[in-house]
Amino acid sequence: MMPSRKQPAQRRENKMAELKQKEIREQLRNMSDDDLRTEISAQRQALYDFRRKHALKQVENTAAIRDARKQIARAYTLLSERNPKTKKRKA
Repeated sequence: MMPSRKQPAQRRENKMAELKQKEIREQLRNMSDDDLRTEISAQRQALYDFRRKHALKQVENTAAIRDARKQIARAYTLLSERNPKTKKRKA
């Protein structure tokens, strides 16, 4: 079997999605620590709602579950980059 090649339309969609992700990352970077914690809380609530609706077969956009998880991870990553824990020294 030959590897599947992406069609030009799919490449364009990926580029558009990539631009959107860059915008999201920029918005998160511009937030304060308190705003990031608020965003994490809101996204965790949204993730809970998505999972509940998914279990009841009421979710139309299942990709939203993945997007919410990634948004939470991005916010946690930014918080950890801004406030690194003290490194343990090896004895």
